[in-house]
Amino acid sequence: MGGFFGAVSHEDVTLDIFFGVDYHSHLGTRRGGMLIHDEKDGFQRQIHSIENTPFRTKFEKDLVDFHGCSGIGCISDTDPQPLLVRSHLGLYAITTVGIINNSEELIQRYFSDHGHQFMAMSSGKVNSTELAAAIINQKDDLVSGILHAQEEIQGSLTLLILTEKGEIIAARDRVGRLPVLIGWKEGAHCVSFESFAYHKLGYHNAYELGPREIVKITADGYETLSPAGQEMKICAFLWTYYGYPNSNYEGMNVEIMRYRNGEIMARDEIGRGQLPKVDYVAGVPDSGVPHAIGFANRSGKPFSRPFVKYTPTWPRSFMPTNQNVRNQVAKMKQIPVPELIEGKKLLFIDDSIVRGTQLQETVDFLYESGAEEVHMRSACPPIMYSCKYLNFSRGNSDMDLLARRTVQELEGDEGQKHLEEYADVHTERGQCMLKTICEKFGFSSLGYQSLDGLLEAIGLDRDKVCTYCWNGKE
Repeated sequence: MGGFFGAVSHEDVTLDIFFGVDYHSHLGTRRGGMLIHDEKDGFQRQIHSIENTPFRTKFEKDLVDFHGCSGIGCISDTDPQPLLVRSHLGLYAITTVGIINNSEELIQRYFSDHGHQFMAMSSGKVNSTELAAAIINQKDDLVSGILHAQEEIQGSLTLLILTEKGEIIAARDRVGRLPVLIGWKEGAHCVSFESFAYHKLGYHNAYELGPREIVKITADGYETLSPAGQEMKICAFLWTYYGYPNSNYEGMNVEIMRYRNGEIMARDEIGRGQLPKVDYVAGVPDSGVPHAIGFANRSGKPFSRPFVKYTPTWPRSFMPTNQNVRNQVAKMKQIPVPELIEGKKLLFIDDSIVRGTQLQETVDFLYESGAEEVHMRSACPPIMYSCKYLNFSRGNSDMDLLARRTVQELEGDEGQKHLEEYADVHTERGQCMLKTICEKFGFSSLGYQSLDGLLEAIGLDRDKVCTYCWNGKE
C-alpha cells in the first residue's frame, strides 16, 4: 500500500508534513519521504528506508534542515519517492499511490526511442512514480497529463504534485479506489489519505475528492481543475483491514464499520443455528479486534484478549528482511494470558485470511498454550484473486492465496472453473473447502463473512465498492 500527506500554509509547514506523514506509517514498511518547498530556497527533500526503523526516528534529524510554506510526503511500500521532475511543464515534485501493471508496455510504446531513459532500481524495474511523471509529461499541462496517465495505466494512480509556485495538485484515481481528503485551518489547507492525520494537527474536514477529480490546493482554499467522474470502485479493505480506526471514507467510519461487520457475522451465524459454545470471543490483533467486539456484543459471548502483541521493539513482524527472523519475531510478539487460554474454548476473528502463514502459527501457539478449542472466523469472504489495483494481497501467483491453493488441492484445474461456488461457503464446494482448511489448520470450526454481509456493514452502494479479490469482478 502507501499513503501521503501534503500541506500549504502562510507559515512553515515542516512539522505538519512530518507528523502528517508519520500518521500514515501503518500503510507501508519500505520507504518514507519528505519534500518541502521554500519560495526563496526551493525544494528540499529526504528519502529514507523505514524497513527496520520507524519514519519518525529516521526523519527527526532532518527537521532542522527543512523550511518552507508548502510540502508533501509519503509512506511507500514500493518505490523511493517523492521525486523531483524537470520537464516542459516546469519543475515539480510528485508522489503516487497505486500500481502500474502494464509498465513494460508503456515504456515500449512511449519511450522506446534513443531519446528516453529511466533510472533503473536495483531490481531492474523502473520507479513507477517516475514512469507516471513521464506519461504526464506527454501532454501540454499537468491536468491533461494526469488524466492521460490515469487512462493509460492499467492498475490505479492516485497522486500529489507540488509545483514551483508552492501549490499542490491532488488527483484521485479514476475510479476512486483510494480516498483523497482535504482539511483546513486558519491560513492553511492540507490533503491526506487518512482524515485523522490532519484532525490531530488542528485541521477540519473541508472536502473529499470524487473519483477522477483533480483539485488545486493553496493556503487559502482549493479549486476543482477537473470534475469528478460517475464511476467509483473504492477498495473494501480500507474498512476491513488497512484503514485506521479513526478514519472516515465516503462518510463511513472504519471502527464503526468493523463493529457492525462483527455484529452481522454473529447475527447470521445465530440465524443458521451454527454459533458454537465458547468461553470467549477474541480478535486477532490488531484489526481483527473491533470485528470481534461486534461479534461478542451480538452473540452475547464475553469478549477477551487471550494473547496480546508485544510491540515496543518490533512494531511489525514483517519488517525484518530475513524470513527466518520475521517468523521468529512473529512468535516472540505473541504473549499469552494463560488464565484466558488454558482449558478454554475460544472463537477468534481475523480481519482476513490471505495466505494463512501467520494464522497457522497463531493457532499452534494457542493450542500449545492450553486452549481446548480454537474456532476461527474471517471478517471477509475467502480471497480468491490477488489484487491487481493496489499493493494488497499481491503475490507471485493466485496460488499464494490459501483459498485458491485449497481449491487446487481439492479438484486441480477443474476446481478453478468453480471459484464462485467455492467462494460461497454455503454451497457443497464451499463446505468442502471449509472442512479441508479446518483439518489442515486444526480449527474446531471455520467461518467466513459473506460478501452481502460485508457490503451491508460498509453501507455504500455495492456498485461503488471494489470486490475484485473475492469475486474477480471488475
